[in-house]
Amino acid sequence: MCRMSLEGPVGRTGPSGAAGSGAAEGALPASTESELPAYAEAVLDVADRIPPGRVMTYGDVAEWLGEGGPRQVGRVMSLYGGSAPWWRVVRADGTLLPGHELRALGHYRDEGTPLRERGPAAEGHVPRIDMRRARWDGSGGDAPA
Repeated sequence: MCRMSLEGPVGRTGPSGAAGSGAAEGALPASTESELPAYAEAVLDVADRIPPGRVMTYGDVAEWLGEGGPRQVGRVMSLYGGSAPWWRVVRADGTLLPGHELRALGHYRDEGTPLRERGPAAEGHVPRIDMRRARWDGSGGDAPA
């Protein structure tokens, strides 16, 4: 699974330069720091349009765009998503992004994102997103162009 890197100068100014960002399968084409690949721009535009308190899965974003797949969307979010609402693009099972659970949880609680609390027997007691209630289908006039 792809992990987002939220440290360092990420966002729409260019890649984070994180280790392992080379030409792996599903990697984005190399670009200069001031240039954002067209696919990355499209993914980030979708992320920007997701309303507060709602989420889309990596696969939802790829399907909506009609190209790429969940891994490519995850790669974009990892390299360029620091300035976008990264917490609104999630795993299909509703688990929070490993390593960023508490930051994401703060955003979800601030925005009123529906969560499924985990029982005290669950490791870490970190809730999941209630995908049935939180998943956004793009309706409401905010659809990407």
